[in-house]
Order: sequence, then structure tokens, then C-alpha cells
Amino acid sequence: MGSFVYVPSSKFTEIVGLCGYDFVVIDMEHGPVDFVVAEEMIRAAEIAGTTPLLRVAHNTPHLLLRALDIGAQGLHIPDVNSADDARRAVTSSRYGPEGERGLAGVRAADYGLEQPLSEYCREANKQVMVIAHIESLQAVEALDSLLEVDGIDVYYLGPQDLSNSMGIPGQSGDERVRKLVDESIERIAQAGRTAGCIATDADTARRYIDLGARYIASHAVRHMADASRRFIKVVLE
Repeated sequence: MGSFVYVPSSKFTEIVGLCGYDFVVIDMEHGPVDFVVAEEMIRAAEIAGTTPLLRVAHNTPHLLLRALDIGAQGLHIPDVNSADDARRAVTSSRYGPEGERGLAGVRAADYGLEQPLSEYCREANKQVMVIAHIESLQAVEALDSLLEVDGIDVYYLGPQDLSNSMGIPGQSGDERVRKLVDESIERIAQAGRTAGCIATDADTARRYIDLGARYIASHAVRHMADASRRFIKVVLE
């Protein structure tokens, strides 16, 4: 269980982490978070004892490189619509010989001060998480080939983007979208891979888990807003 964090604030990231989430996803695709702020948010997540992941804006090698260099322990990667896209995400996220990620004495490597870079590279390749976004009809149609790509740790469904791809933007609750998401989660789980999805409420999260999902990222801001509205309503009744 994790939460997206799209507010550019290390303090808010720390608070979300202290709520008990296993991970936070610092969102650089939607919102104003830049790399300088993201690095501070990663530090805040580490202080709070939660795993810092980062959603990049595009499946582009230099964006993945920079996100990992500042200390993200895994990446949410959009624009994974084909097996080639998936392989590019994997190779951009790992050092040689498994990938093509550029090497330097960066923050993720403790600036080269704590251990030889050779040891860091081996450990980084073992530990990095690659979360591929499945958020278009093209990606769903290519799902069987995507599931065969080594190095993808989570296949993450995006109902909102899928609704957009289906020509019914913003209607993620539509039965057609719901059916597509549910069937995709089951296909991923049946293939022995890890399925994930966004869930804005507990009932939806439980339903995804029952279907086979093992990775749920939600929105702490949404839950805080819902709780605040309930509080105000009860007080004023």
C-alpha cells in the first residue's frame, strides 16, 4: 500500500510516510515537482521510514537516470505501450551488463564515498523497482508481450488514462473501463507477474486485491479531503 505525493513539499511527504504507507510515489508527471524538490522529498521519505519511488514524466532514458541518481528506489514509468517500450524502461533503469544506465558518484551511490561503485552497481541492479504503467488500449492489447519482458516488477493499471484512451475521458467508473481493468489485473496475476492499480477507496482496493493485485497506490490527499468533509458534515449536523 502506497500513496502518490504530488504536492512539492518534503514536509508533506514525511507526514504521508508517517501515516504508515509502505511507499510514496513522488509525482513528476502531473504537478510542479522538479528534480531539486524531488530530492528533498526522497530524503523526507527516508526519514519517515517509507520507500521513495518516483513517477517520471516520460519513458525517456535521461529522465529515468536522473530520478534514480537522486535516490528514488524505483520508478513509475508511463508510455509503456509495447515490449520495446518495456525493454527500454528496464535497460534505462539498470547498470551494465543488465542495462545502459549511466554511472557516476551520485547521491544514490552515497557520492562514491561509502563503497566502491562496483559494489553499488550490483546492489542497485538487484534492488531497483520498475513499475510499468498500463494506461492505453495499445498497452492492454500488447499485454501478453509486455508480460514476457524480464525486469518489470509491477504492471500498473491506470483507469483514468484508460478511460481517456477508450474515448470516454474521466469516466473511470464506467463498466467498460472497470471490466478492462479487472480483466487485465487477472491476466497479469495469472501470468505469475505482479499487478497494481490506483484505488481511491478501501472497497476498490480490496476488490483489486481479490482479483490478484499486490501493489496498490492511492492518494493520501483524497483520503484527507474525504475525512475532512465528513468531519465538517458531522459537526454541522
